[in-house]
Amino acid sequence: MLARKSAVVLVAAAALVAGAAASLAFGAVDVPFRTVLDALVSGGGADATPFERIVMQLRLPRTVEAAVVGAALGVAGALLQGALANPLASPDVIGVTGGAGFGALLIILIFPGSIALVPVGALFFGLLAATLVFAIAWAGPGGGSVGRLILAGIAMGSLFSGAMAGMMAAFPNRVPSAIFFLAGGLTTSGWGTLRSIAPYFVVGFVIAICLIRPLDRLALGDDVAASLGTRPRFIRLTAGIGAALLAAASAAIAGLLGFLGLVIPHVVRLAAGTSSHGFVIPVSALAGSALLVAGDTLARVARAPIEMPVGPLMVAIGVPLFLWLLRRSV
Repeated sequence: MLARKSAVVLVAAAALVAGAAASLAFGAVDVPFRTVLDALVSGGGADATPFERIVMQLRLPRTVEAAVVGAALGVAGALLQGALANPLASPDVIGVTGGAGFGALLIILIFPGSIALVPVGALFFGLLAATLVFAIAWAGPGGGSVGRLILAGIAMGSLFSGAMAGMMAAFPNRVPSAIFFLAGGLTTSGWGTLRSIAPYFVVGFVIAICLIRPLDRLALGDDVAASLGTRPRFIRLTAGIGAALLAAASAAIAGLLGFLGLVIPHVVRLAAGTSSHGFVIPVSALAGSALLVAGDTLARVARAPIEMPVGPLMVAIGVPLFLWLLRRSV
């Protein structure tokens, strides 16, 4: 078992390193690997060559964003699947995806002159949707149950999906400008957006680390977890908050990429043969980073200089891998 888990970690780490190297080197303009290394060592100072500026000012921020978003979505999925004991749990379940999509479309379609506020709109409405789901799920008798939370999330997701459809019908001429966000895609915008969203990622990751042991206890059943000093409802609420922060922050940077949060934890469990959150959560972060960095690189080079949304490529890469692992595990 130890050898199997070590192999999964090594493969994910190697894939991340290879994907990052390719992300820095390839694109509309290919940069030699030697130049990439020189740029990383020198830091792209005032005497940097044009190639080195491309690496440091455009590609490095985008590669880091892809790694952070991939890690965040992988961890968000692992948190929700562990807290809700539901293998289909993902950021969609707590309404984050629908809320973030609504917030972004609100800016793109109704306030196109404020396009720079798209990340803010996605983050705000993603967190608002999750807050409403938690408030509904925890209100009244029987509050905090898994079934109630899932039903509240489905209802809130449907509400925001309907609102998005209504906006797109009202402003059909502006819909093409929103397709890239809806399909999921990273842009070359430097470090500004990542810096502004970073605190939400940090809090979400810290929550995930703190919940590793409580989630393992929760997997034994609510009664056993309670006897070990764990409060199941509180753990579910905290896991939901952490996942909401990570998923909403990811949507603010990369649009709607809900697929990663659903599949990555499954891939990690199936490949390693363990459901221990001490392994699944950190390795889901590593595997999510590797997959999104690789996918974003393919999105940039497949039809260069035209950039494709990364969301469809994530499905094309992840689904065959997931089905292969699923077939082997049966």
